[in-house]
Amino acid sequence: RKALSDLYRRYGEQWWQSRGSSDLGGVMASAFNTFAARDAMDYEVVKQTPDAFEANVTTCRYAKFYKELGAPELGFLLTCSSDFPWVEGLGADVQLTRTQTIMQGASHCDFRYALKKRDTGS
Repeated sequence: RKALSDLYRRYGEQWWQSRGSSDLGGVMASAFNTFAARDAMDYEVVKQTPDAFEANVTTCRYAKFYKELGAPELGFLLTCSSDFPWVEGLGADVQLTRTQTIMQGASHCDFRYALKKRDTGS
C-alpha cells in the first residue's frame, strides 16, 4: 500500500504540474475525462468552480471487473485507494472528501474536491 501511495502521489504531482493552472475545477474535470476514457466510468458533475469540483460516479467498470473476479477488496486497494495519495500530489491546499464507493457496494462514488480555506489572520 505504501509503495502504491508514493507512486500515485507522484502521478498527482505530475498531473497538476502538466496542467499549469490553479483552476481546481478545470484540472479535476480534465482528470475525470481521462479516468472515464473508453467508458471506464460514467459520472455527473455536481459542481465545478475554480475552487471546487464535485462529481458522482454512477457507473464504474473497474468495480464491475473486480466484482466479476470475486475480488472487490483488491479493486478497492488498487483503484479506489489511489484517490487520496493522488490528491496529496496536487498540493497541500487540495482536499478530497469521499464517503462511499461503488467498489464497496454503494450506489455511487461521491468525490468532493476543494481548495482548503486559508486563515487570513484577520
